[in-house]
Amino acid sequence: MDHKGVALVTGAARGIGRAIALRLAEDGFDVTLNDLESSEEHLKTLAQEITQKGRRASVIYGDVSQETDVRSMVDSAVHKLGSLNVMVANAGISSQVTPIQDVKVEEWDRILGVNIRGVFFCYKYAAQQMIKQGRGGRIIGASSITGKQGEGQAAPYSASKFAVRGLTQSAAKDLGVHKITVNAYAPGATSTPMLDSVVENMDGGAAFREAWIKATPVGYIGMPSDIASIVSYIASKEAHFITGQTISVNGGMYFD
Repeated sequence: MDHKGVALVTGAARGIGRAIALRLAEDGFDVTLNDLESSEEHLKTLAQEITQKGRRASVIYGDVSQETDVRSMVDSAVHKLGSLNVMVANAGISSQVTPIQDVKVEEWDRILGVNIRGVFFCYKYAAQQMIKQGRGGRIIGASSITGKQGEGQAAPYSASKFAVRGLTQSAAKDLGVHKITVNAYAPGATSTPMLDSVVENMDGGAAFREAWIKATPVGYIGMPSDIASIVSYIASKEAHFITGQTISVNGGMYFD
């Protein structure tokens, strides 16, 4: 398989991030994997899977909400694998199920710190590196179905995911002249450890899961590989004329 370049995937240890990293490796990218140091074993196992596919992998730990960590991630990808061609700002965290009147400012800051501040840092430092390389690139962020239709009892999370859409549109206009496209993906209910955690920690969680399934015309919750498939396309050369978009991958739960 031809070498397509180097991708950096944040939040790669589990769920959607893991699926994206594997798919990009299958597509021909070498991959730098990022997550918190507490995910060391998961990242090492993932790196081994990628090398077994015939691609190179590197691991760097860091917190996307910290600017110096994100700068180091980009530098590490370039130093170890030679360049940066695709940035996938996937890392994100879910908020507690809480009505707006009860949301604590600490919870607000925690969610937005990772879900939008972290994406901003990824976009910024990926853009700097790609401009320096002069060969264009693909920058991709994680929004959500709740970034297109606000969800009750999830104000911090919904706000952060709406913000990713605005950031993506703005960055696309800034970076198009450099042949860098900027897009985002907006998953619906997807079978991941994050979703399982939300369901387990809410009253009537099982009923909510069933309601999600019933609200989805295709009749089932998505898998991480379903999200990875759209990332694969918008990371490809064929997607050069798509930018500033946030693409829903939700089984038709909401139309937009």
